[in-house]
Amino acid sequence: MTSAVFWMLLACSLAGVRIDWYNQVMCRNIKTLANFEPPATDEEIRASALQFVRKLSGSSRPSKANEAIFHRAVDEVTEVAERLIRSLTTNAPPRNREVEAEKAKERSRQRYA
Repeated sequence: MTSAVFWMLLACSLAGVRIDWYNQVMCRNIKTLANFEPPATDEEIRASALQFVRKLSGSSRPSKANEAIFHRAVDEVTEVAERLIRSLTTNAPPRNREVEAEKAKERSRQRYA
């Protein structure tokens, strides 16, 4: 995957933009963080970055040989994701976490019914 595609997919995922073929394969567990009140916390952004790196690497726990690069990737994706989330602007009203959680539960019920 080229770095341009990587960053485009990361930006789309964090901004909540649907890329159907990509979301069907990869992004089910990465949560939208943009436009919430209260805003996404640093911990939420790092958790999303960790999920993204885990998915890309195909590993939830890197081997000792890959541990340093894995953690560096999480740090770098976190940094970029924070800049993105903090910089995005929208005219849409802020999302409500409880409402979005309920929508996700309903999608899950439909998917696994």
